[in-house]
Amino acid sequence: MFSGITEGLGEAIALYKEQSNLHITIRSGFTTELKIDQSIAHNGVCLTVVDIKNEEYTVTAIAETLQKTNLSLLKIGDHVNLERCMKLGDRLDGHIVQGHVDQTAVCKHVKETQGSWIFTFEYDPSQNNITVEKGSVCVNGVSLTVVDSQKNSFSVCIIPYTFEHTNFKDIQPGTIVNLEFDILGKYISKLMANQPSELKS
Repeated sequence: MFSGITEGLGEAIALYKEQSNLHITIRSGFTTELKIDQSIAHNGVCLTVVDIKNEEYTVTAIAETLQKTNLSLLKIGDHVNLERCMKLGDRLDGHIVQGHVDQTAVCKHVKETQGSWIFTFEYDPSQNNITVEKGSVCVNGVSLTVVDSQKNSFSVCIIPYTFEHTNFKDIQPGTIVNLEFDILGKYISKLMANQPSELKS
């Protein structure tokens, strides 16, 4: 379980494909604090540490993860948002994040507005995921508040601290990002989809 508060940026320094799996080696400032089998969110994707060497650690993404997220697009030198799982009793500064990406989205527009940035993302609505204004959404592992919600798109406002300390500074129109929608919204959407048609009207 995560909160969507990025601890730091990692750098992808090695990518090794083994059959349908991708082994990803990351250089991180907190690698020396890690242990094998620990869960870490990478751009919002929960992956398990399988190897540690000095300031570098390795995780493995399976085929399904690569199909549903932007990890398949990683290149050497790319920045990755990192968050270790929550400790029991910690403050929940963001919102409840599972580390299970629902789908990807594409950045359609970036607008700088007097010191902050408004990012607009568009996603495929066929999976019945939803956002609501002032609700929560997780973009590349970052817990954010929706400022504008449409049927298949939404906008978020990024403050300077978040811009500088996450890979939002690398996002531009055309960039693919990972989305995890709010867990409560997903349950409600699922319940509504399963209701008889006469109850929906």
